[in-house]
Amino acid sequence: MNPAEIDALVASAQAAKAAGQPISSLKEETVTAAPQARAPQLTDFEQTMLGTTEVPIGMLLDLTLPVSIELGRTSMTVQEILRLGRGSVIQLDRLAGEPIDIYVGDRRFAEGEVVVLGEHFGVRITRVLANPASAAAVNAA
Repeated sequence: MNPAEIDALVASAQAAKAAGQPISSLKEETVTAAPQARAPQLTDFEQTMLGTTEVPIGMLLDLTLPVSIELGRTSMTVQEILRLGRGSVIQLDRLAGEPIDIYVGDRRFAEGEVVVLGEHFGVRITRVLANPASAAAVNAA
């Protein structure tokens, strides 16, 4: 339905109301001109989700996930943060040479090391964590 049809329908309803007629007395073609809503066709999705089969990995291959690299962490007071300026150094909780954490989404996915490629920094993955349970075990150690 385009805006002109909507305006015509509203005007007809207001005119019927002003004349004391019920809205159901509007022209039949005005009421039936609206497109009929219909349920989306999700048969492939429903069969996959309702069946006992696993979701094909191909459905996930073009999914974009955020990747974060964590060099370390620290806690600072607001006063300390306000004192920061150009050239300030923030000490992190990691020692030099310790592996950095690589997160995919909000889960720790791997460990790596910082490398320099020309004028750019990069990360070389040194260990991929098998599952979240192994990541929790590594964090506890």
